[in-house]
Amino acid sequence: MHRRMIAPGALAAATLLLAIPASAASHSPGAPGIGDPYYPYYGNGGYDVSHYDLRLKYQPATDELEGTATIEARTTQDLSSFDLDFLLDVSEVRVNGATAAYASSGQHELVITPKNPLAKDTPITVVVRYSGVPSTKSAYGFTTWHRTPDGGIAADEPEAAWWWFPSNDHPSDKATYDVSVAVPDGTQAISNGTLQSTGSQLGWTRYNWRQNKPQATYLATLAIGKFDITTGTSEGGVPVLNAYSRDLGDNAGAARASVERTGEIVDWLSGYFGPYPFGSAGGYVPNTTTGYALETQTRVYYSPKQFAGGSNTSVVVHELAHQWYGDSVSLKGWKDIWINEGFARYAQWLWSEHEGEGTAQELADWVYASHPAGDPFWTVAPGDPGPDDQFDIAVYDRGALAVQALRNEIGDKAFFALLKGWPQKHAYGNASVADFQKYAEQVSGKPLAALFDTWLFQPAKPAAPAARAASLTRTAAPTAPPRSWKKIEATNDVHTR
Repeated sequence: MHRRMIAPGALAAATLLLAIPASAASHSPGAPGIGDPYYPYYGNGGYDVSHYDLRLKYQPATDELEGTATIEARTTQDLSSFDLDFLLDVSEVRVNGATAAYASSGQHELVITPKNPLAKDTPITVVVRYSGVPSTKSAYGFTTWHRTPDGGIAADEPEAAWWWFPSNDHPSDKATYDVSVAVPDGTQAISNGTLQSTGSQLGWTRYNWRQNKPQATYLATLAIGKFDITTGTSEGGVPVLNAYSRDLGDNAGAARASVERTGEIVDWLSGYFGPYPFGSAGGYVPNTTTGYALETQTRVYYSPKQFAGGSNTSVVVHELAHQWYGDSVSLKGWKDIWINEGFARYAQWLWSEHEGEGTAQELADWVYASHPAGDPFWTVAPGDPGPDDQFDIAVYDRGALAVQALRNEIGDKAFFALLKGWPQKHAYGNASVADFQKYAEQVSGKPLAALFDTWLFQPAKPAAPAARAASLTRTAAPTAPPRSWKKIEATNDVHTR
């Protein structure tokens, strides 16, 4: 389940306002939150980041992380100070080369006051030197840094960056990344994008990764440990890199049998969603005790528990579908989560058709029939579920029902044009549910407000006439699920913490 932030007081911000010199009276602090109503203090106001350069050193035996983050950004207002989201211990901050004052505030705010106020639309280079033991840090009573027997993992949603690099932690501020990590010889460091180079010196090996396409902060990942790594290229030409902890035990075979099909599945999904949007693909399975999977961009994180019941390509389909729906096209605000999860779940339904284990319509019929009118399932609105239900099963299954209802309403020709056109229209950007509805109406030539309201926003099971109009009921309700259902159901905890 996701985590909801408890809003800290405004005392720190008020103090900063009082401290502004008269000569800088027109400048004001950047907001400590980007303005997302689900998470009011995630992200920050006053600037946009374009690039993160992270130079790290990690000692697996002690979980000690040292880092220098260089952040390229541009101000969006006259700034006297600004925040970064961060938890580790800072030793120095510079802004445009000059030493800057800094202080911790609230649960995860690093407040930076540059030597001179910053005018609107000014390019800024922020350098933060830091160190710490990520596993000892927490905010709001939780941590998203996961220790393993031979290292550590950063992968979580909706937040993970605070434990390993300072950032503007909200999907609406995407950036490119260079991640360089030094680890003891014999240990590997895995991150997003493509591996540019490696080099060893004095017992340490440095891995240099680059993500050259915009990436949300929660989709940045870092995995340090001892892995078996496989590389290859899909039939469609996409480079693939997968990694498996060497101590996965009984789950090792099933994990490999699933994740090694990444290239095949990427090519298959490209037939529905258009060209793969990134320069590499892959996944990694570390030896963690977590139970979820996460669509970390180009390098999907899988818990070994996802394969405890045997191989499951359905979860691989789900996470790879996110590379188009969620990663390349990211949500504008966390309330737009349906665009991520509804379509990733629907991709699993399409895979079921491909595998001959039940059509999307049969799966829709089963989901509809499985939840009677009084089921709380229908009270969750996938189009704006609220922070407490952001990762509720209804966002996935009712969300996929909405996709099937849309398909039935506009017909296959318009529907599949829509599936492929949407990731191209908003490639590497952000979009909302309202944007999607508008685009669907443009592609189909039909008014769709009533359909979207019925399936995404009404806190009740659609009535039988409405369901029949969307072809979601039969004369006789299904009495048994399609064969793929158990595999799909086994992925229900992909985002359960």
